[in-house]
Parts: sequence; C-alpha cells; structure tokens
Amino acid sequence: MKCVFKELRAYVKELVLIVLTVLGTTLSALALPSLLSVLIDVAIPNEDMAMVIKVGGFMIAFVIFGLFCGVVTSRLSATVSMGVGRNLRSKIFNKVQYFAQEEIDRFSASSLITRTNNDISQVQVFLNQCLRIAVQAPIMCVCGVVLAIKSSPQLSGVLVISIPLMAVVLVAIAKIAVPLSTKIQTKIDRINLVMREKLTGVRVIRAFGTVDFESKKFDEINRDYQKTNKKLQRTTNLVMPVLVIVLSFTAAMVMLMAANQSLNKGIDYTIGEVMAIIQYIMQIMMAVIMLTLVFVMLPRASTAAKRALEVLETEPSIKNKENTKDNTQKRGYLTFKNVSFTYPGADVPAIQGLSFEAKPGETTAIIGGTGMGKSTVVNLIPRLYDVTEGQVLVDDVDVRDYDMEVLRNKIGFVPQKAVLFAGTIDSNIQFGDRNADEDRIEEAVKIAQSYDFVMKKEGGFEAPISQGGTNVSGGQRQRLAIARAIVRKPEIYVFDDSFSALDFKTDKSLRQALSKETGDATVVIVAQRISTIIDADRIIVIENGQVAGMGTHKELLESCDVYKEIVDSQMSKEEK
Repeated sequence: MKCVFKELRAYVKELVLIVLTVLGTTLSALALPSLLSVLIDVAIPNEDMAMVIKVGGFMIAFVIFGLFCGVVTSRLSATVSMGVGRNLRSKIFNKVQYFAQEEIDRFSASSLITRTNNDISQVQVFLNQCLRIAVQAPIMCVCGVVLAIKSSPQLSGVLVISIPLMAVVLVAIAKIAVPLSTKIQTKIDRINLVMREKLTGVRVIRAFGTVDFESKKFDEINRDYQKTNKKLQRTTNLVMPVLVIVLSFTAAMVMLMAANQSLNKGIDYTIGEVMAIIQYIMQIMMAVIMLTLVFVMLPRASTAAKRALEVLETEPSIKNKENTKDNTQKRGYLTFKNVSFTYPGADVPAIQGLSFEAKPGETTAIIGGTGMGKSTVVNLIPRLYDVTEGQVLVDDVDVRDYDMEVLRNKIGFVPQKAVLFAGTIDSNIQFGDRNADEDRIEEAVKIAQSYDFVMKKEGGFEAPISQGGTNVSGGQRQRLAIARAIVRKPEIYVFDDSFSALDFKTDKSLRQALSKETGDATVVIVAQRISTIIDADRIIVIENGQVAGMGTHKELLESCDVYKEIVDSQMSKEEK
C-alpha cells in the first residue's frame, strides 16, 4: 500500500474534510439513542408535547446533519479514490514507456495491462470504502462502548463475548482469503494473456481450424479462475451471516439480562434505557461489521497494490546517465566497435565481435539466415538493447552516453513488424514528426510509394486506420511505416527487413526514390532479398552471430561462401 499512501499526500485538504464530515455523521448517529431514551422515558409518559416536539426536532436535525455529512463524505471519498487511481495508472503507463524489452518480457504485456486496469480498480474500490469507514467505525465503536457502559455497565458486559467472537471469525477468514486473492490476480493475468493471443492470432486459428481447441483451452483457464474466485467469494460471504447471528445474539442477550436483573435482582430498567443500550450495542456491532467489510476487501486490494508497486519500483535496465553528451559537429556517422550482445538468460551471444563504420551517403546492408542476429544488430543502434561488450557510436558518441530522446530523434527506425496506431493515415505518418506540414507528409508518402493507394481510400490522408493497421494490407502497412520514418528526416535510416511484403516492382521504385531522399543520411538495411541490397556500399554477412563476410556484392561473391550460397538460391547467373 506504500504507493497508495504516497498518492494520498496530494489530497490532504480532501482528507481533512473527510475526517470532519465522518465525525459529523458519527456524532449525529451516537446522539440519537440518548434522545430516543428521553423521548420514550420522559416526554411520552408525561404527555409533554412540547418536549416531544423539541426532542423530535433535535432528532430530525441530527438525521439531516448526518445525511449531509454522509453525502459530502461520499463525494470526497470518490474524488480522492478516483484521483489516486488515475495518478497510479498514469505513473504505471509512463514507467512502462521507458521499460526495455527485458522488463516487458519479465512482467509480460498481459500482466502489465492487468496491473494498470484491474489491479488499480481494486485499489480504487478499497480506498473509496476505507476512507468512509476507517475513521467512522473506530470512533463509533469506542464512543459506543463508553456510552453503553455509562448507561449500564452490567448490560454492556455482553460485549466481552461478542467482540472477541467477531475477531476470531475475521482472523479465520483472512487466513483463507489472502492467498486466494494473490492467486486470483495471477489467474486474471493468464486470462488476459490467452485472450490477447487469440485476438492477435485469430486468422491463424481460423486458417488451421483450431477454433474448438482454442475455445476449450480458454474454457479451462476460465473455469480455473472461476473455481478460485468462487472459493474466495464463499469464504468472504460467510462474514455477513456470522456477524448478523452474533449481532442478533447480542441484542437478545441484552434483553434477557435486563429481564433477569429486573426479576431476580430488583434492578428496574426503563424501556428507553434498554432501547438506548441496544442501539449503542447495535452501533458498536455495525462499526465492527463495517470494519469487517474493509477487512474482507483488504487482501485483494493489498495484493493489487503490491503488484502495481512492483512495476513502479522496477528500474529500467536502459536509462539515461546523469551527464549526457551530444555531438553537433558530426551528423549521421555510425560505428560498431567489437560489439557483442547476449540476451538475458541466454548462454550463447546473439552477436559477437562485430565492427564496421558507416558514413553519410553510404548504405550498409546486413544479410544472413533466419535467427542469425541481423535484427539484434539494428536494435542496438537506437539502444533498444545495450551492448554486452564493445561500443556502438553515433557521431563518435557512445549511444549509452546520449539522452535517449536526442539519440532516437537522430534515427528513423522501421521495425521488422510494421506497426500502425489507431487514428488516420495522416496521424500515423505525423507520428514520425509532429511538426511536419501537409506538403512534407505528402512528399514522404510519395517516396514510400503509398500515394496512389492513399488517394484511392475514402478520405485520403484522413482515412481511418484501425488498431494495429489491420484494415490495410501488409505491404501498405510497411510503406506507411517507411513514410513515417522518412517524414522525420533523420541522420540515420534503419530498415529492419522493411521491404519483405513489397513486390519486386514496388521494391525497386521505393529504393530509387529513397536513394534521392537519403543522399545525405546513413542507411542501414536488414534484408533477405539480394535484389534489395545488391547496390549497397557495404554488405555484412551474419552467420551464427558472427561476421562471415563484409564487402560489396562483387567482393563477397569472390570471398564469402555463405553469401554466394544466398545469391545462388535467389539469382540466376545472368542476374549476378
């Protein structure tokens, strides 16, 4: 709950008002039994109408005052709890923005979504209830005990049995509820993970006819969650019946004790006194019941808060140094110096001993078999991962010494899987540069060979793009992602197999247009097609994470067997 307490500091004024209004509600409730006793024992027997009106007026006034305080408390509690929830969600979202892939893999995307939504909602609901009850219940309980003892120490003795009995029930239920609450949050993570997989891979599932299999798989997970949740609900649902029985038992005991003392000991209690004591005891028991409701909610809320705190306290493995650097004298120079990289938990390096230098106006291509480390190389440039050994330099400055925002503004990155965001074509391209005007956006679209299909869409540049870009084809998605990088006018262009979904004609046209646009920039291309990289100034052949060859197309045909095998598999003798 540490993260919740930190957020509450911003609501000191509201918390003070909550305490004051809760005190008002509590005091008005505690005043009613005494007034009722006076009404029953004095005003009505004496047929004193003036006193009846006076006491009745006070009772109505206290009820209205208590109602007013209760409404204010509810509004303030909602304001504080919703505000804390909003702030925690924002902090988690902003924290995750700077997580490296290592942290995202550790938590999993589905768990991060659950922690941001479901877990924070649990905290909100608990906090809303707690703010109203945490102050009111203890005050009502203590004051109720004092007033009950003051009215009749003998009859109040029943509390010695009732309150410990309630405590035993609460402790027993808590021991079962706490571990179940932790399991439930984990199972919600699992449901979100499976659901996300199914929605993402729905086409594959349908294509392979495994809809029934996946439905059964989800049903098993769903039933497992239902079973655990059912067990928790059954446990917590025992609270109210048990407490109501204890409450009824207490009231009955008070009346029996009053009757016994009146008959056997000659102690006469008036109806008003007995009613007042019962009312006080009822208020004490209701206070305990209210605390019990909070207590029942506490395990799950506490688990949810801990899960949120785990995210907030996790430090990104990749972050800015205190003193960052920049080089304004150079633009677009990229250098790898004996770079090696090993993924967390892996035994074998993905990249080992890679060195090369790329200058503005040059195109460096990286080629190799699947899983050989090509994408790993380009992911090190914008510092999506940090090197294990060696250095990656941009403009002669180690990328680890840059402010990450400054570094990434120098780079136009097109990932292997083209990602578009919900919005319009215009907003997706402007994602590369929020200050880009319409002419620049149109120019970028033309260079990326996207202008024709954009203009055919209803609305043109304002045509909607669904989440993930599912309403456009793979090739269109790639070209829009390329246009997004072009509109930035970066120093370094990085294309991670970004032409794979394009036909040969479009690929050639795009490369020709791109060569004019990137004349003063450094270009790094990861590709599978030889035709895409044949004219590159430098081709790096990666085999098992190591450099198998480096040079131009002609040089590698003579010196690199791995490259020659790739070329032979794709091109005829005449094309070579």
